Amino acid sequence: MRILILGGDGYLGWPTAMYLSRKGHDVAVLDNFAKRNWEVELGVEPLMPIRPLHERIRAWRETTENDIDLFVGDLTDYMFVEAVMAQLRPDAIVHYGEQPSAPYSMIDQRHATYTQVNNVVGNLNVLFAMRDLAPECHLVKLGTMGEYGTPNIDIEEGWIDIELNGRTDRLPFPKLPGSFYHLSKVHDSHNIMFACRIWDFRATDLNQGVVYGTDTAETVLDSRLATSFHYDECFGTALNRFCVQAVLGVPLTVYGKGQQTRGFLNILDTLQCVELALLNPAEPGEFRVFNQFTEQFSVTELAEVVRDAGTQLGLSVQIENVENPRVEKEEHYYNAKHTKLLDLGLQPHLLSTTLVDSMLQRIIENRERINPTLIPPRTRWAPQQATAPLSRP
Repeated sequence: MRILILGGDGYLGWPTAMYLSRKGHDVAVLDNFAKRNWEVELGVEPLMPIRPLHERIRAWRETTENDIDLFVGDLTDYMFVEAVMAQLRPDAIVHYGEQPSAPYSMIDQRHATYTQVNNVVGNLNVLFAMRDLAPECHLVKLGTMGEYGTPNIDIEEGWIDIELNGRTDRLPFPKLPGSFYHLSKVHDSHNIMFACRIWDFRATDLNQGVVYGTDTAETVLDSRLATSFHYDECFGTALNRFCVQAVLGVPLTVYGKGQQTRGFLNILDTLQCVELALLNPAEPGEFRVFNQFTEQFSVTELAEVVRDAGTQLGLSVQIENVENPRVEKEEHYYNAKHTKLLDLGLQPHLLSTTLVDSMLQRIIENRERINPTLIPPRTRWAPQQATAPLSRP
């Protein structure tokens, strides 16, 4: 297939590009390098050094003799999106190209507005360019399990059958997003669903859980091919943060009661899921939703896995509950369905102390690059609850 990957410089976009290129697809990536600018703005950087995308593409060609095409530009610039679509006419689009951080979207009005304009307008531009230039293209869009929130019922895969006053219907599952970032993803889902209904598009919305892992079969071929690993409070995940704290010998900071439960998956399974969606496309007019995760853990359970793995490596690991900077339910019911990708053949890589061991070893190798001041939370969902004035670079 001719595949266009939006956000091809990112943590998931770059490994996906290499994975699909190695599988024999004709791959192109598009990025405006905004994530690198956000890192400069906040004074953060990935733990492992990441080479510029142009250099990574050259390294990929030298290592595998496979080419990946590059388009540099902004999805919010419709003329640019239209020109790329006209030139490439892709069979499929994998859409990672959005601002991905809930904390970043909650810093202040400017960051919330930027997140929603960047994500929603960019996605709309892709839809209109598809309509006019590639109407048969299959859109595989990265959503998030955070769209659903934590309802007190089982979470279905995108749709729910309901009965009200003697009538029944199949409707989109209710959304209770927890940040302005997650809200932008909800708006994307609604816009894609509408486009499928009126333009006969085929689209797959991958509501992904929290991704972990540092390496794939492709990133380890050459040090220049590495993808990003963030541990800071804005772009890092809880598992990443815990692993870095374990290596530093400081307590693992569990927000609040630590019973917040979410879905998780290995980066290797993200690559599998995207490939399965591409090889088994939606039908014309179909907006389908896959809940993309393999396991559910509470924040405390994650901390305990890291503690056990660190102890096996001789690290002294303690767990500490700290004030929760977010406004969220800390104790709740959580049972999300995730069978559709398994039915297509997903073979999960489950979280284990052995897997966390490998993450810890990679962090130990780069210990001198850790900046401990980037770990404590600076962004609060309700600033009036802060005990001290907040400042930002």
